Amino acid sequence: MSLREHALSLFHSAVGTVRPAPMLKRAVKLQGDGCPKLIVKGRAFPVKRNLYLVGFGKAVLGMAAAAEEILGDHLIRGIVSVPLGIQESLQRVGMQEMLLKPHSRIQVIEGAKNNLPDPEALRGAGAIQELARGLTADDLLLVLISGGGSALLPAPIPPILLEEKEKLTKMLASRGAAIQELNTVRKTLSLLKGGGLARLAYPAQVVSLILSDVIGDPLDIIASGPTAASSHNVQDCLQVLAKYNLLHSLPESVETVLSSSPTKRAAPEDYSHVCNVIIGSNALALDEAKRQAEGLGYVALILSAAVCGDIGHVAALYCQLIRLLCLGFAGLGEGPLGNEVRGNLLQLAAELDIPGLNLAEFLQALRGLGPEKPVCILAGGETTVQLRGTGKGGRNQELALRVGLGLHRAQGAEASSPLGKYEIIFLSGGTDGQDGPTGAAGAFCSPELVDEAFQEGLDAEAFLSNNDSYTFFSHFQRGRHLLVTGLTGTNVMDIQAVLMRPRDRA
Repeated sequence: MSLREHALSLFHSAVGTVRPAPMLKRAVKLQGDGCPKLIVKGRAFPVKRNLYLVGFGKAVLGMAAAAEEILGDHLIRGIVSVPLGIQESLQRVGMQEMLLKPHSRIQVIEGAKNNLPDPEALRGAGAIQELARGLTADDLLLVLISGGGSALLPAPIPPILLEEKEKLTKMLASRGAAIQELNTVRKTLSLLKGGGLARLAYPAQVVSLILSDVIGDPLDIIASGPTAASSHNVQDCLQVLAKYNLLHSLPESVETVLSSSPTKRAAPEDYSHVCNVIIGSNALALDEAKRQAEGLGYVALILSAAVCGDIGHVAALYCQLIRLLCLGFAGLGEGPLGNEVRGNLLQLAAELDIPGLNLAEFLQALRGLGPEKPVCILAGGETTVQLRGTGKGGRNQELALRVGLGLHRAQGAEASSPLGKYEIIFLSGGTDGQDGPTGAAGAFCSPELVDEAFQEGLDAEAFLSNNDSYTFFSHFQRGRHLLVTGLTGTNVMDIQAVLMRPRDRA
């Protein structure tokens, strides 16, 4: 098998382990003897045909299908807000287990085209709002949450219009705001986010099952925390807006809401009727990919499940890691060039400040690697892109193109670069199958990519300067380097893989 085939296999195995049905069945059981109880990660909740379900996110359809199978007749009614086209996409690839059965008690509303709030998502949020508002102390509300949930649960505080809130979010994203910052603003301007759904469902018991797509799995940030007490207030929102110079270009409706919002959220004890449980994460996906890589004969190492920060810096980090591995294989890792690359890596890591990353320890582990076995480095997280152009792309495709360009430059800068002695593949992909407003999940690259593209008349650097990575990869070798999976029905951020082996092993 080629490195590309191996990388694709690892990506699919990582995504497979965080598919909704197996995760949900591991976390939730219905105990039927005597007084029926819903057992969630060891905690028991009595059920007596009083169970309601709502959900929102890219992975929620499969979660809802698995939940309905577990709950049976105890489920009275449900509503889920899911991405536009997901039912058709799952049906097309034969993933019937992630679709609701005929005559399901769960209503499906599709919306948020290209992962952006729209009138259909607004309709879904309104239906969820009405269901939650009608619950009593005798009811149990099961809430299914995954990445993409924020766009699928838009409920702006009046008089803010959806278009106004969306325009503000787009402006923040285009200026490089991180997902945590975006969600801080979204929560402040929403009826349902920032614990709003849990407050609305009171006094019903609320049990949330959460598939995390945020670094560190913070409950109040995932899908903007609809069932978690917010750790932010209006002052935090104002700080984010000030950071990106947007305070003086706010719509009048947003100014009205911000000026009348309380400076403190409700105290955490107000959420005693809520049980929030994380059932899946990026780290779980990476562990499975590592296991599969080792099965394929690789020495596999996980760099981090929390890679974040500016995409240019992250691309440089991967390029320097690949260079260091090549130098180490060639017996030059401890020489002047190896020390220089190691110093560059430590400086980049300090600038990126990736949570929990001990790069010095990771680099120590690399010292023991030799060329006799192929190497696989795995990582996950979510980078940020500052938009400067008008092209079409996504952070994974842009990261792959930047790594390809970085490796090309490194090869050109060193007279006898060891990069050419090894097969190298870099893959970056979104586990939800959608990278930005494109039809791809991500892309592959190699050190040869830039030269090969130039022979086709494609200037990688020019495409990058216009944030046009999707157009580049679509044209280059007729899209062969695009990672196209279709919507996967799950979402735990992005996964990156570096695969390397000596060329004579091909």
